[in-house]
Amino acid sequence: MEKFGKSQSVKRVEDVRLLTGHGRYVDDIAPVDALHAYFLRASVAHGEITGLDLEDAREMPGVHLIVTVADLEAAGVDIALAGSTVKNRDGSRGAAPLRPMLAKDRVRHVGEAVAMIVADSVLAAKDAAEMIGLEIDDLPVHVDLTVGGDAIHAEAPDNLAFDWGMGDEAGTEAAIAAAAHVVKVDVFDNRVIVNSMEARGCFAEVVDGRLHVSFGGQGVWGMKADLARQLQMDPDDVRVTNPDVGGGFGMKAMRYPEYFCVAHAARVLGRPVRWMSERTEAMLTDNAGRDLTTTATLAFDANYRITAYHLDTIANMGAYNSQFAQAIQTDLFSKVLMGTYDVQTAYMRTRGIFTNTTPVDAYRGAGRPEAIFVLERVMDEAARQLDVDAWTLREKNFIVPAKFPYTTVSGVTYDVGDFMQVLNSVAREADRDGFAARKAASVAAGKLRGQGLCYYIESILGDPAETTKVDFVVGGAKIYVGTQSNGQGHETVYAQFLADQTGIPADQIEVIQGDSDQIATGGGTGGSRSVTVQNTATLATVDVILECFGVFLAEREGVDASAVSFDDERFRIAGSNLTPTMLEVADMAREAGRDDLLSQSASIRLDNRSFPNGAHVAEVEIDPDTGVVTVDRYTVVDDFGNLINPMLAEGQVHGGVAQGIGQALTERVVFDEDGQLLTASFMDYSMPRADDIPMIGFSTECTPSLYNPMGMKGCGEAGTVGALAAVSNAVIDALWDVGVRQMDMPFTPHRVWQAIETAKGDSAAA
Repeated sequence: MEKFGKSQSVKRVEDVRLLTGHGRYVDDIAPVDALHAYFLRASVAHGEITGLDLEDAREMPGVHLIVTVADLEAAGVDIALAGSTVKNRDGSRGAAPLRPMLAKDRVRHVGEAVAMIVADSVLAAKDAAEMIGLEIDDLPVHVDLTVGGDAIHAEAPDNLAFDWGMGDEAGTEAAIAAAAHVVKVDVFDNRVIVNSMEARGCFAEVVDGRLHVSFGGQGVWGMKADLARQLQMDPDDVRVTNPDVGGGFGMKAMRYPEYFCVAHAARVLGRPVRWMSERTEAMLTDNAGRDLTTTATLAFDANYRITAYHLDTIANMGAYNSQFAQAIQTDLFSKVLMGTYDVQTAYMRTRGIFTNTTPVDAYRGAGRPEAIFVLERVMDEAARQLDVDAWTLREKNFIVPAKFPYTTVSGVTYDVGDFMQVLNSVAREADRDGFAARKAASVAAGKLRGQGLCYYIESILGDPAETTKVDFVVGGAKIYVGTQSNGQGHETVYAQFLADQTGIPADQIEVIQGDSDQIATGGGTGGSRSVTVQNTATLATVDVILECFGVFLAEREGVDASAVSFDDERFRIAGSNLTPTMLEVADMAREAGRDDLLSQSASIRLDNRSFPNGAHVAEVEIDPDTGVVTVDRYTVVDDFGNLINPMLAEGQVHGGVAQGIGQALTERVVFDEDGQLLTASFMDYSMPRADDIPMIGFSTECTPSLYNPMGMKGCGEAGTVGALAAVSNAVIDALWDVGVRQMDMPFTPHRVWQAIETAKGDSAAA
């Protein structure tokens, strides 16, 4: 294979392995003699546990162990799962009720784990679970996204998890009162189930006295630290690995009860133990995404410049604080509160509510899609109420290039951006000028057509620090990274980048990830951080290699170190014909007994986060007789800064757009008044299919970031951040012509048809 060129679109090297069935997912690699774990789960949403009889179950054939929360506590396990809290507006902390690994005294959502059965087979474990005498006295159920109701936790009266605020409340209210125009809109961001292709799973084993836990996750070091702390173990006695992972999307970044329970069982029994979630089990227990409602108010002066922005949000936490949930709906949401608009007066209030539903946490974008969705929906509604072109309204309020670096109302400093350049580009690529003709053709065919714009910005999140290690082996190199691929193509992009910097052929580079024994530290994957932060560390590691190899060559050839240079492919020595490659110098060092030169590493910390941004334009056609919404055209122009592999970036955008279209058009989580999940299978929960997704036009405009040496900005979540508002705005634009003025996602055929029929009835009554 020839050396990769910089910023080339290179096909993913891992795809052949994955598409031919040679992937190594956690359920593929569990020890063949592993016992099977199964979890008995609550069948009601809220109740006191009044009886838990295990005797008959323990006598069932093949059963080796049954574990309850009492057993965990008796063994000294810290049963409290991590959950973030934020500071309330009055200075106190948000509520922090116990979230136990297994239910303690009370169950608080359908699917909450009550006991773990370990047996020779899953069927044997399920049979034993049927014999457990679980008695629960029902308690009042709270599922509404409102403050109040019977308390789910004593620590949270009125079910209020937190009441957080940020900004200038008095100044914002004064600016709204003095504004020439005020627009207020209620926006609902529907709950979604993540539904990664590979469900959650794990196995645990004790090897040479050390605990090894392998699970499908987004990094190993947080899991390692929590296992050691909560199982009262020395961290050196814990190894955590991530094998191939079939989709994460933020949901697999958290620590779940099953991982700790399985690890405990493996230690107690001295046998490997495995667990794999079934699909309905995943729908009941995987942390959900979104689920918040916002009243948003925009104030404008007489020239339609935004003077103030006020948000009042209620966010569903589910039954417990999940690991990052409170922070996601407050601090992370606020990072891009004002998007790309030049506004210095704003106030954001968010209240988190406990409900008897599955906990809610990070889903692709972690706060930024929620923020941009609200802002861009309100901007479109403002354009309609003010009778201003929606594109022009955005242009009037963009932060202009001369104002960068620009500090937002939430204290975040954007380094660079040229939003008009991107907007003009997407207008051309989407053929904005041709929309009127396409709409006329749809009307002639008895259809409705609408166009929606979203201009988004997001920030990379997660740990700003990372380490890269490179080992030179005979015939190639190994690169050790602290992130974890969940399908993004890391094996390709990390090898490609190291090849670009060193001249080592990419097919002679092996990428090592997801093993706490082999990699000392790492920030994992999430928040669009991976390529930017990891490759900055790789760049620093290459500098260390060049310095060490340069000194070695200089000593070997008897010249000053300044006489040695490197041109991305070969070393050059002034006055010498010797031009060795990086691998040839490694061989020289090995022959000279300088093994100390064959392993080099460097760590970095980015001082600031970069800010990818872009514009999405969706066009939809609606059949008013059936309510079916078809996304007919979709165009994206992104500013990701400099790219390493444009093809991989485009693939990330395609996947994100598909997820956004799914949430906008098909995905709907429904709980009944008793807290029962009515959409707990793919018969009831509609995922986007191939015929729901159009061909997606993708191109880029580049303003390199100033916050990292490569000028990169990140791209992993950008597609989802822009898609929600673009599709929603397009649907409302199409429905406006038949009198529909307000509608929330998802725009399913029945809901759209109902809205049209209601609008017809209202028109007739008028």
